Amino acid sequence: MNKVKMIKCPSCKKKFDYYKSESRPFCTERCKMVDLGNWFNEEYQLESREPISDQDMDKIVENLSEEN
Repeated sequence: MNKVKMIKCPSCKKKFDYYKSESRPFCTERCKMVDLGNWFNEEYQLESREPISDQDMDKIVENLSEEN
């Protein structure tokens, strides 16, 4: 019995058969690499429950002032 599970690619949103893709959960290797590039470029962020230390806040403010 062949399983079929149609899902949307998290990168391009195209529907594809999950079980036929070697790049799961992405539809292609290209979509997988685009997503990895987004992580490397820090385009994604994970929330933290830890409070930001004063030192880290100083670094954030410093980086923001350098950008402007």
